[in-house]
Amino acid sequence: MINRHDFQQAAKKFRGGRITLADFTEMVFKDIPGAQDSDGNQAGKTVDSSDVSRGLSREMGLHLRIRPSESHKGDFGRVLAIGGSEGMSGAISLTGLAALRSGSGLVRVAVPEMIQGLVAASNPCLMTIGCLADGDVFHGASEGALAHHARWADVVALGPGMGRGEPQKWIVPKLYSDIEQPMIVDADGLNSLADAEVDLAAHDGQRILTPHPGEFRRLIGSKITRRDELENAAIELAATANVIVVLKGKGTLVTDGKQSFRNDTGNPGMATAGSGDVLTGVITSLVGQGLPAYDACCVGVNVHGVAGDFAAESVGETSLIATDIVAHLASAFKKLANANSGKIGFGN
Repeated sequence: MINRHDFQQAAKKFRGGRITLADFTEMVFKDIPGAQDSDGNQAGKTVDSSDVSRGLSREMGLHLRIRPSESHKGDFGRVLAIGGSEGMSGAISLTGLAALRSGSGLVRVAVPEMIQGLVAASNPCLMTIGCLADGDVFHGASEGALAHHARWADVVALGPGMGRGEPQKWIVPKLYSDIEQPMIVDADGLNSLADAEVDLAAHDGQRILTPHPGEFRRLIGSKITRRDELENAAIELAATANVIVVLKGKGTLVTDGKQSFRNDTGNPGMATAGSGDVLTGVITSLVGQGLPAYDACCVGVNVHGVAGDFAAESVGETSLIATDIVAHLASAFKKLANANSGKIGFGN
Protein backbone atom coordinates (compact mmCIF):
# COMPACT_ATOMS: atom_id res chain seq x y z
CA MET A 1 0.00 0.00 0.00
CA ILE A 2 1.18 3.52 -0.71
CA ASN A 3 1.38 6.12 2.04
CA ARG A 4 -1.26 8.73 2.82
CA HIS A 5 0.34 11.52 0.82
CA ASP A 6 0.84 9.38 -2.30
CA PHE A 7 -2.76 8.21 -2.02
CA GLN A 8 -3.95 11.84 -1.94
CA GLN A 9 -1.87 12.69 -4.99
CA ALA A 10 -3.18 9.65 -6.89
CA ALA A 11 -6.76 10.55 -5.96
CA LYS A 12 -6.19 14.13 -7.14
CA LYS A 13 -4.96 12.91 -10.52
CA PHE A 14 -7.91 10.49 -10.84
CA ARG A 15 -10.48 13.16 -9.95
CA GLY A 16 -8.90 15.49 -12.49
CA GLY A 17 -9.16 12.88 -15.23
CA ARG A 18 -5.39 12.63 -15.55
CA ILE A 19 -5.24 8.88 -14.83
CA THR A 20 -7.72 6.04 -15.34
CA LEU A 21 -9.40 4.02 -12.60
CA ALA A 22 -7.11 1.11 -13.48
CA ASP A 23 -4.07 3.35 -13.09
CA PHE A 24 -5.38 4.65 -9.77
CA THR A 25 -6.00 1.13 -8.46
CA GLU A 26 -2.52 0.00 -9.49
CA MET A 27 -0.89 3.03 -7.85
CA VAL A 28 -2.76 2.43 -4.60
CA PHE A 29 -2.24 -1.29 -4.24
CA LYS A 30 1.06 -2.00 -5.91
CA ASP A 31 4.12 -2.09 -3.64
CA ILE A 32 6.99 0.22 -4.59
CA PRO A 33 9.52 -1.90 -6.51
CA GLY A 34 12.80 -2.44 -4.75
CA ALA A 35 11.58 -1.37 -1.33
CA GLN A 36 12.58 -4.77 0.08
CA ASP A 37 15.28 -7.24 -0.72
CA SER A 38 14.70 -10.91 -1.50
CA ASP A 39 14.53 -11.74 2.21
CA GLY A 40 11.90 -9.09 2.90
CA ASN A 41 14.35 -6.71 4.56
CA GLN A 42 14.61 -2.99 3.88
CA ALA A 43 17.10 -2.15 1.13
CA GLY A 44 20.61 -1.13 2.13
CA LYS A 45 21.34 2.18 3.80
CA THR A 46 23.69 3.53 1.14
CA VAL A 47 23.95 3.20 -2.62
CA ASP A 48 27.02 3.56 -4.82
CA SER A 49 26.17 5.95 -7.66
CA SER A 50 29.30 5.34 -9.73
CA ASP A 51 27.26 3.57 -12.40
CA VAL A 52 23.91 5.13 -13.33
CA SER A 53 22.30 1.86 -14.39
CA ARG A 54 23.47 -0.17 -11.38
CA GLY A 55 23.29 2.59 -8.79
CA LEU A 56 19.97 4.13 -9.74
CA SER A 57 17.98 1.46 -11.52
CA ARG A 58 18.58 -2.06 -10.27
CA GLU A 59 19.73 -1.43 -6.70
CA MET A 60 17.17 1.28 -5.96
CA GLY A 61 14.35 -0.32 -7.91
CA LEU A 62 13.57 2.76 -9.99
CA HIS A 63 11.76 2.36 -13.27
CA LEU A 64 11.54 4.49 -16.37
CA ARG A 65 8.63 3.80 -18.65
CA ILE A 66 7.79 4.68 -22.20
CA ARG A 67 5.32 7.56 -22.34
CA PRO A 68 1.99 6.32 -23.70
CA SER A 69 1.05 7.68 -27.12
CA GLU A 70 -2.11 9.26 -25.66
CA SER A 71 -0.19 11.20 -22.99
CA HIS A 72 -0.93 14.86 -22.35
CA LYS A 73 0.92 17.53 -20.41
CA GLY A 74 -1.12 16.98 -17.25
CA ASP A 75 0.22 13.44 -16.93
CA PHE A 76 3.76 14.46 -16.02
CA GLY A 77 3.40 16.77 -13.09
CA ARG A 78 2.28 20.31 -12.35
CA VAL A 79 5.11 22.34 -10.85
CA LEU A 80 4.81 25.65 -9.03
CA ALA A 81 8.14 27.41 -8.48
CA ILE A 82 8.04 30.35 -6.05
CA GLY A 83 10.93 32.78 -5.85
CA GLY A 84 12.77 35.59 -7.52
CA SER A 85 13.30 39.23 -6.62
CA GLU A 86 14.54 42.32 -8.42
CA GLY A 87 18.02 41.54 -9.67
CA MET A 88 17.53 37.80 -9.05
CA SER A 89 15.06 36.79 -11.75
CA GLY A 90 17.57 34.31 -13.19
CA ALA A 91 17.52 31.96 -10.20
CA ILE A 92 13.84 31.08 -10.35
CA SER A 93 13.97 31.02 -14.16
CA LEU A 94 16.67 28.35 -13.98
CA THR A 95 14.55 26.31 -11.59
CA GLY A 96 11.58 26.47 -13.94
CA LEU A 97 13.64 25.63 -17.01
CA ALA A 98 15.31 22.69 -15.27
CA ALA A 99 11.90 21.33 -14.28
CA LEU A 100 10.77 21.49 -17.90
CA ARG A 101 13.94 19.81 -19.14
CA SER A 102 13.47 17.09 -16.51
CA GLY A 103 10.10 16.10 -17.93
CA SER A 104 7.46 18.22 -16.18
CA GLY A 105 4.36 18.78 -18.25
CA LEU A 106 3.38 22.14 -16.76
CA VAL A 107 5.52 24.66 -14.90
CA ARG A 108 4.24 27.88 -13.35
CA VAL A 109 6.66 30.39 -11.86
CA ALA A 110 5.32 32.80 -9.22
CA VAL A 111 7.42 35.94 -8.82
CA PRO A 112 7.10 39.55 -7.63
CA GLU A 113 5.18 41.46 -10.30
CA MET A 114 8.06 43.73 -11.36
CA ILE A 115 10.13 40.79 -12.67
CA GLN A 116 7.32 38.79 -14.26
CA GLY A 117 8.20 40.04 -17.74
CA LEU A 118 11.86 39.10 -17.34
CA VAL A 119 11.02 35.56 -16.23
CA ALA A 120 8.42 35.14 -18.99
CA ALA A 121 11.00 36.26 -21.55
CA SER A 122 13.54 33.68 -20.33
CA ASN A 123 11.61 30.90 -22.07
CA PRO A 124 8.18 30.86 -23.73
CA CYS A 125 7.40 27.44 -22.25
CA LEU A 126 7.21 28.85 -18.71
CA MET A 127 3.90 30.11 -17.35
CA THR A 128 4.29 33.06 -15.00
CA ILE A 129 2.31 34.57 -12.14
CA GLY A 130 2.97 38.14 -11.01
CA CYS A 131 2.44 38.69 -7.28
CA LEU A 132 2.17 41.77 -5.10
CA ALA A 133 5.60 43.21 -4.34
CA ASP A 134 7.11 45.06 -1.41
CA GLY A 135 10.09 46.96 -2.79
CA ASP A 136 12.14 44.36 -4.65
CA VAL A 137 10.64 41.23 -3.01
CA PHE A 138 7.27 39.56 -2.39
CA HIS A 139 4.81 41.53 -0.27
CA GLY A 140 3.70 39.76 2.89
CA ALA A 141 0.12 39.91 1.63
CA SER A 142 1.05 37.70 -1.33
CA GLU A 143 1.12 34.61 0.91
CA GLY A 144 -2.58 33.92 0.39
CA ALA A 145 -2.28 34.08 -3.40
CA LEU A 146 0.77 31.81 -3.36
CA ALA A 147 -1.06 29.28 -1.20
CA HIS A 148 -3.98 29.41 -3.62
CA HIS A 149 -1.76 28.72 -6.64
CA ALA A 150 -0.08 25.88 -4.76
CA ARG A 151 -3.38 23.99 -4.71
CA TRP A 152 -3.11 23.65 -8.50
CA ALA A 153 0.30 22.03 -8.26
CA ASP A 154 1.49 18.50 -7.60
CA VAL A 155 4.72 19.83 -6.11
CA VAL A 156 6.14 23.21 -5.05
CA ALA A 157 9.67 24.64 -5.19
CA LEU A 158 10.27 27.52 -2.80
CA GLY A 159 13.14 29.95 -2.41
CA PRO A 160 15.49 30.44 -5.39
CA GLY A 161 16.32 34.12 -5.76
CA MET A 162 13.62 35.09 -3.28
CA GLY A 163 15.71 37.47 -1.20
CA ARG A 164 15.64 37.92 2.58
CA GLY A 165 13.74 40.33 4.79
CA GLU A 166 10.67 40.77 6.93
CA PRO A 167 8.12 39.67 4.28
CA GLN A 168 10.04 36.43 3.71
CA LYS A 169 10.16 35.76 7.46
CA TRP A 170 6.36 35.61 7.30
CA ILE A 171 5.68 34.12 3.87
CA VAL A 172 8.16 31.24 3.87
CA PRO A 173 7.30 29.76 7.29
CA LYS A 174 3.58 29.99 6.54
CA LEU A 175 3.91 28.20 3.20
CA TYR A 176 6.34 25.68 4.68
CA SER A 177 3.96 24.70 7.46
CA ASP A 178 0.60 24.82 5.68
CA ILE A 179 0.95 23.59 2.10
CA GLU A 180 -0.02 19.93 1.76
CA GLN A 181 1.86 19.27 -1.47
CA PRO A 182 5.47 18.10 -1.42
CA MET A 183 7.81 21.07 -1.20
CA ILE A 184 11.46 21.51 -2.10
CA VAL A 185 13.02 24.41 -0.17
CA ASP A 186 16.27 25.93 -1.36
CA ALA A 187 18.44 29.04 -1.15
CA ASP A 188 16.65 32.06 0.34
CA GLY A 189 13.77 29.81 1.35
CA LEU A 190 16.18 28.02 3.68
CA ASN A 191 17.67 31.30 4.89
CA SER A 192 14.20 32.64 5.68
CA LEU A 193 13.36 29.51 7.67
CA ALA A 194 16.58 30.02 9.63
CA ASP A 195 15.92 33.75 10.12
CA ALA A 196 12.45 32.99 11.49
CA GLU A 197 13.79 30.14 13.68
CA VAL A 198 11.08 27.84 12.34
CA ASP A 199 10.33 24.43 13.83
CA LEU A 200 11.29 22.36 10.80
CA ALA A 201 9.19 19.44 12.04
CA ALA A 202 5.98 21.52 11.76
CA HIS A 203 4.71 20.85 8.23
CA ASP A 204 1.67 19.33 6.54
CA GLY A 205 3.37 17.65 3.59
CA GLN A 206 6.59 16.06 2.40
CA ARG A 207 9.51 18.47 2.76
CA ILE A 208 12.88 18.33 1.00
CA LEU A 209 15.62 20.74 2.11
CA THR A 210 18.55 21.29 -0.26
CA PRO A 211 21.16 23.37 1.62
CA HIS A 212 24.80 23.94 0.88
CA PRO A 213 26.96 23.74 4.03
CA GLY A 214 26.57 27.43 4.90
CA GLU A 215 22.78 27.32 4.62
CA PHE A 216 22.73 24.12 6.63
CA ARG A 217 24.74 25.65 9.45
CA ARG A 218 22.26 28.53 9.60
CA LEU A 219 19.35 26.08 9.68
CA ILE A 220 20.69 24.17 12.67
CA GLY A 221 22.33 27.15 14.39
CA SER A 222 25.80 25.62 14.42
CA LYS A 223 29.30 26.61 13.31
CA ILE A 224 30.54 23.08 12.64
CA THR A 225 32.65 22.83 9.49
CA ARG A 226 33.90 19.23 9.24
CA ARG A 227 32.06 17.39 6.50
CA ASP A 228 31.51 14.25 8.59
CA GLU A 229 29.97 16.30 11.39
CA LEU A 230 27.74 18.16 8.94
CA GLU A 231 26.55 14.87 7.47
CA ASN A 232 25.80 13.40 10.88
CA ALA A 233 23.83 16.54 11.73
CA ALA A 234 21.94 16.25 8.43
CA ILE A 235 20.94 12.67 9.20
CA GLU A 236 19.79 13.74 12.67
CA LEU A 237 17.77 16.67 11.32
CA ALA A 238 16.12 14.50 8.69
CA ALA A 239 15.07 11.98 11.32
CA THR A 240 13.83 14.43 13.94
CA ALA A 241 12.04 16.83 11.56
CA ASN A 242 10.68 14.13 9.21
CA VAL A 243 12.28 15.77 6.18
CA ILE A 244 14.71 14.77 3.46
CA VAL A 245 17.99 16.66 3.50
CA VAL A 246 20.12 17.06 0.38
CA LEU A 247 23.42 18.33 1.76
CA LYS A 248 25.18 19.69 -1.30
CA GLY A 249 28.89 19.69 -2.02
CA LYS A 250 31.49 17.21 -3.20
CA GLY A 251 29.79 13.87 -2.61
CA THR A 252 26.33 15.35 -2.07
CA LEU A 253 24.51 13.43 0.66
CA VAL A 254 20.81 12.58 0.45
CA THR A 255 19.24 11.35 3.69
CA ASP A 256 15.82 10.83 5.20
CA GLY A 257 17.30 9.93 8.57
CA LYS A 258 16.94 6.18 7.96
CA GLN A 259 18.82 5.69 4.71
CA SER A 260 21.44 7.72 2.91
CA PHE A 261 22.82 8.07 -0.60
CA ARG A 262 26.14 9.65 -1.54
CA ASN A 263 26.47 10.98 -5.08
CA ASP A 264 29.74 10.95 -6.99
CA THR A 265 28.84 12.57 -10.31
CA GLY A 266 29.65 16.19 -11.09
CA ASN A 267 32.80 18.28 -11.19
CA PRO A 268 34.32 21.51 -9.80
CA GLY A 269 33.05 23.52 -12.78
CA MET A 270 29.57 23.22 -11.27
CA ALA A 271 30.63 25.52 -8.44
CA THR A 272 28.94 28.41 -10.22
CA ALA A 273 25.96 30.67 -9.56
CA GLY A 274 22.67 29.01 -10.42
CA SER A 275 23.83 25.40 -10.26
CA GLY A 276 21.79 24.77 -7.11
CA ASP A 277 18.72 26.41 -8.67
CA VAL A 278 18.96 23.89 -11.50
CA LEU A 279 19.16 21.01 -9.02
CA THR A 280 16.03 22.29 -7.30
CA GLY A 281 14.18 22.20 -10.61
CA VAL A 282 15.33 18.67 -11.39
CA ILE A 283 14.28 17.24 -8.02
CA THR A 284 10.99 19.15 -8.08
CA SER A 285 10.18 17.77 -11.51
CA LEU A 286 10.86 14.16 -10.52
CA VAL A 287 8.68 14.44 -7.42
CA GLY A 288 5.90 15.97 -9.52
CA GLN A 289 6.10 13.07 -11.96
CA GLY A 290 5.36 10.65 -9.14
CA LEU A 291 8.76 9.37 -8.13
CA PRO A 292 8.95 8.79 -4.34
CA ALA A 293 10.59 11.82 -2.74
CA TYR A 294 13.74 10.09 -1.48
CA ASP A 295 14.29 8.36 -4.81
CA ALA A 296 13.65 11.62 -6.67
CA CYS A 297 16.42 13.28 -4.66
CA CYS A 298 18.88 10.46 -5.35
CA VAL A 299 18.11 10.40 -9.07
CA GLY A 300 18.04 14.20 -9.19
CA VAL A 301 21.50 14.80 -7.71
CA ASN A 302 22.97 12.06 -9.87
CA VAL A 303 21.44 13.29 -13.14
CA HIS A 304 22.32 16.89 -12.25
CA GLY A 305 25.93 15.81 -11.83
CA VAL A 306 25.92 13.84 -15.06
CA ALA A 307 24.58 16.91 -16.90
CA GLY A 308 27.38 18.92 -15.34
CA ASP A 309 29.92 16.36 -16.50
CA PHE A 310 28.58 16.51 -20.05
CA ALA A 311 28.71 20.32 -19.87
CA ALA A 312 32.32 20.23 -18.68
CA GLU A 313 33.22 17.98 -21.60
CA SER A 314 31.64 20.52 -23.93
CA VAL A 315 32.88 23.86 -22.59
CA GLY A 316 35.44 22.97 -19.93
CA GLU A 317 35.18 23.38 -16.17
CA THR A 318 36.46 26.95 -16.20
CA SER A 319 33.77 28.26 -18.57
CA LEU A 320 30.88 26.15 -17.30
CA ILE A 321 27.78 28.13 -16.22
CA ALA A 322 24.39 27.02 -14.93
CA THR A 323 22.64 27.31 -18.28
CA ASP A 324 25.15 24.77 -19.63
CA ILE A 325 23.88 22.29 -17.03
CA VAL A 326 20.28 22.89 -18.14
CA ALA A 327 21.34 22.47 -21.77
CA HIS A 328 22.87 19.05 -21.00
CA LEU A 329 20.03 17.65 -18.88
CA ALA A 330 18.62 16.04 -22.01
CA SER A 331 21.84 14.08 -22.52
CA ALA A 332 21.88 13.05 -18.87
CA PHE A 333 18.32 11.76 -18.97
CA LYS A 334 18.99 9.99 -22.26
CA LYS A 335 21.90 8.23 -20.57
CA LEU A 336 19.63 7.10 -17.75
CA ALA A 337 16.92 6.06 -20.20
CA ASN A 338 19.36 4.08 -22.33
CA ALA A 339 20.62 2.30 -19.22
CA ASN A 340 17.06 1.20 -18.53
CA SER A 341 16.01 0.54 -22.15
CA GLY A 342 13.11 2.96 -21.80
CA LYS A 343 12.18 6.54 -22.48
CA ILE A 344 11.76 9.30 -19.94
CA GLY A 345 8.59 9.28 -17.85
CA PHE A 346 8.30 7.85 -14.36
CA GLY A 347 5.67 5.38 -13.26
CA ASN A 348 4.90 1.80 -12.35
